[in-house]
Amino acid sequence: MTDKGVYRCYINKRFGEGNLALIGMSKSILEEYEAQGFQFTLRQLYYKLVARDVIENTVQSYNRLGGLISDARLAGLISWTSIEDRMRSLRGLNTWDTPEGKLQQARHGYRRDLWENQPYRPEVWVEKDAMSDVVGQICNELRVDFFACRGYVSQSEQWRAGKRHADYIARGQMPMIFHLGDHDPSGIDMTRDNRERLSMFAGTQISVTRLALNMNQVDTYKPPPNPAKVTDSRFEDYQKKFGDESWELDALEPKVIQDLIEGAVLKLRNNQLWQQTLNDEATDIQALNEMIDEVAGPEEK
Repeated sequence: MTDKGVYRCYINKRFGEGNLALIGMSKSILEEYEAQGFQFTLRQLYYKLVARDVIENTVQSYNRLGGLISDARLAGLISWTSIEDRMRSLRGLNTWDTPEGKLQQARHGYRRDLWENQPYRPEVWVEKDAMSDVVGQICNELRVDFFACRGYVSQSEQWRAGKRHADYIARGQMPMIFHLGDHDPSGIDMTRDNRERLSMFAGTQISVTRLALNMNQVDTYKPPPNPAKVTDSRFEDYQKKFGDESWELDALEPKVIQDLIEGAVLKLRNNQLWQQTLNDEATDIQALNEMIDEVAGPEEK
């Protein structure tokens, strides 16, 4: 966080005492989580401030925060690396300076499918793409595939998922989907929709477990509530079961979400088979090292 490009003043701005205090609180929260390896979205920061009773939980409050944080970054008061836009990024082809560089990249990126010989085949599905960083960190550590649904899954992706899980079953594995989403009329219904369409396309019943956000987690962690959308076609059924309030997955602590995923996945893992495949992976990496040394020649070793 001491990088010269992280804090840089592009525009001189004056802030009132109240806004300076809010900027300071926001900076403290962002640095706290950046130190843990998390980059927040604006919405995640907003919920942390709401949970600490720093700002109100309203659309107007969220919009004001967005404008203030934007100004604070331009003024060099908020780090440019602590908040990210996960919907927009530059894409292109990877390039290398030398053939040896490509081989080095292959060595560092080589991984066996550690779930290939396991009795279960888990996947983690999350409603929002904005949660991909939090979910992706723990899923990569567990070598579990994860999928940002972006709301209701498109028919094409649901069909592909059904065929993928049918292949797992044909190989003798049991697919297990862990779904995370908002606790609101549509967010709750998405778990049902995933289960029904995935099972239809797979040609057999697929286990889809709602890992979060559930009412017991709302009671335990007390994320700030929002009014449930009365315009949602599923509102009436939701209201009968849960009342008029809803809660967003983003409001949970990242570590809580990661612990939920880790606990669910580790229950499925056969550690003996896991270690055997890890040993095979280590043998493969050693073979890659020898190949790289041979191509590079004595002077590059």
